Amino acid sequence: MFNVCLVCHAVGPGAQNKIGPILNGLDGRKVGTLANFDYSDANKNSGIVWNKETFEDYIKNPQAKIPGTKMIFPGVKNEQQVQHVWAYISQFDADGNIIK
Repeated sequence: MFNVCLVCHAVGPGAQNKIGPILNGLDGRKVGTLANFDYSDANKNSGIVWNKETFEDYIKNPQAKIPGTKMIFPGVKNEQQVQHVWAYISQFDADGNIIK
């Protein structure tokens, strides 16, 4: 399911920013704070910290969760797919290693 994200995001060892930031270490990271990525003011000022709940709410409709975000993605509407994307992303630490 992460394949829908690959156009804009990378995760894992050696991941690099693309149109969107790398998603390593997302769980617990404050939105808009990854170094070397140009976030929208909406993201930087959202005050959101990524966790399962905030991510799953966001990925369903990014523009509704953070109005003004640069992420132009219609969202993942299928609840099981939403959970699968979070399960995949959240297994990577900030260095791109799988958390054991």
